[in-house]
Amino acid sequence: MELRSLHYFIAVAETLNFSRAAERLHMAQPPLSQQIQRLEKEMGVQLFVRTKRSVRLTTAGEVFLQEAYQTLARVEQAVHVAQRAERGEIGQLAIGFVGSSAYGVLPPIIRAFRERFAHVELILRELTTVEQVQALHEGQIQVGFLRPPILDSTLQHLTVQQEPFLVALPANHPLATTASVPLPQLANDPFILVPAKLAPGLSYQMMDLCRQAGFQPQVVQEAIQFHVIISLVAAELGIALVPACIRTFQRPDVVFLPLRESTMQAEIQVVWHRAEASPVVRRFLEVVKTHTDAERPDG
Repeated sequence: MELRSLHYFIAVAETLNFSRAAERLHMAQPPLSQQIQRLEKEMGVQLFVRTKRSVRLTTAGEVFLQEAYQTLARVEQAVHVAQRAERGEIGQLAIGFVGSSAYGVLPPIIRAFRERFAHVELILRELTTVEQVQALHEGQIQVGFLRPPILDSTLQHLTVQQEPFLVALPANHPLATTASVPLPQLANDPFILVPAKLAPGLSYQMMDLCRQAGFQPQVVQEAIQFHVIISLVAAELGIALVPACIRTFQRPDVVFLPLRESTMQAEIQVVWHRAEASPVVRRFLEVVKTHTDAERPDG
């Protein structure tokens, strides 16, 4: 049964006149009568009682009319939902993120996306950079917020946040009251760093900062979560190099100071698979790019 047969039937059922129904459908009356006869034969029931003076619905026709209304409404709804899915307005999006991105770029982007696409279900997964690359390839996430570099030609990336490194010191550290810290003066301090195995890019940057300052850091502890690192600094186990966004962890026993003469930037990149074609991902990346452009000094 074709959908147009339902439209023909409804037009006749509502007008109870083949001539007026044909006019509504912009067709001649004889083909319309033939279509209704064909429909009745296909269904094996009589839908109309026809006389020379009138047309009326049979009991089967009255029941079929209500079902026809519902069927067309469901089809219309299905088309509407499919169109929204094609526009990326509904669906599901799995997003991976390193914990530190939650203190900077991630919340405003998620908020902006939810304001525009409230019917897209977001699944957020906190994962390390290494874990996100694997999850992208396995289809467990579609987009990731991670720390570069990513040496994988199948992935595309966009830098969404750049910020300087700070040093986190216990409040009673001899340099805690200075305006900025020359990194060479920390050569003899114990360091708490992120593990290279889980955050290779960030770990390399921290080690490189120390090497540029002329020393190899004495690593006494490793931790992947920055709130754990700051707690260890508060416990006076060591000092730490952290991205500037981590200073949101304001606590009286830890101070965050800029590094004197350091220009190295910590970055967050949004990464997605080069072959990704999901409309929802496209819409999300549009929001990301809009936010990123607005955050740039010349944006």
